Amino acid sequence: MQTTFVVTIVVGAPIVTALSTGYSLPTWASRVSFAVRIGAIIWFLTAVTVFAYARRHAA
Repeated sequence: MQTTFVVTIVVGAPIVTALSTGYSLPTWASRVSFAVRIGAIIWFLTAVTVFAYARRHAA
């Protein structure tokens, strides 16, 4: 669980920042909404990847 959290922050923050440059986010509400939507996708992909890695190397 800690691995998922750390990897999501380290990898996800730059991705969200890079993707946000292509959108107009004039208010804090729109910025938060964008970060949550993209962050949820990144968190899910990270969790699936970490799970697959752990399952493969546990055997």
